[in-house]
This record gives sequence, C-alpha cells and structure tokens, in this order.
Amino acid sequence: MTDDDPARTPPPGTVTVFTTTWCGYCRRLTAQLDDAGVPYRTVDVEEHPDAAALVERVNGGDRTVPTVLFPDGSAATNPSAREVAERLSAAGATPSTPPTPPAPSAEPAEPRTSPR
Repeated sequence: MTDDDPARTPPPGTVTVFTTTWCGYCRRLTAQLDDAGVPYRTVDVEEHPDAAALVERVNGGDRTVPTVLFPDGSAATNPSAREVAERLSAAGATPSTPPTPPAPSAEPAEPRTSPR
C-alpha cells in the first residue's frame, strides 16, 4: 500500500473510519470520536474501491460501515466510541483530550455595587 492508499493502516494513536455519505451510524460514531478527542480520518468506501475491498474482507464479504481500522491492522464493525478509545489506550496511545477549564477561584468575589 502506498501513502495515498485509503486502505493503509493508520498511524499509531489514530484510526481510520470507513464510511459512506448516507450512513447515520457513521455520522454518530465520528461525532462521538470528536467529542472524545480521538483522532481519526474517514474514507468513503463508495469512492475508494481498495477501501471497499478491505471492508468486505474484514466483514465476511459484506460492505458494512462504519468499519474502523486500528494501527495494529485489526478492525471493528460499528464499534462504540468508547471501544475505539479503549483499544487505542490499550495499545499505548492516549487520545488527545480538550484542555480542562481552570477551576473557579477560591477567593470571594468583590461585592458589586450599581452606579448611582
């Protein structure tokens, strides 16, 4: 597989989500991966025959989406975002998470008075 091959194994810490434009389960999964801070790329199997062939191969001949390809070459069909994050974490990759907002100050706020 070449670097521009849509069916290539993703780099460590990321996944490839094989999808279609009309797949509601795919939209839900990618939205949940976004919320969880899990890095991924999407590949539309209707536009990439090599990707479609990979999806069919890992799904017993069925073109089932979403199918997720992991860096170790394994795949999961219609996994939860939690499963994806756990498998990446188990492989030693921690998905990036949004920064935590600062804690509120323990200092009491200055009283405010309205101008007269």
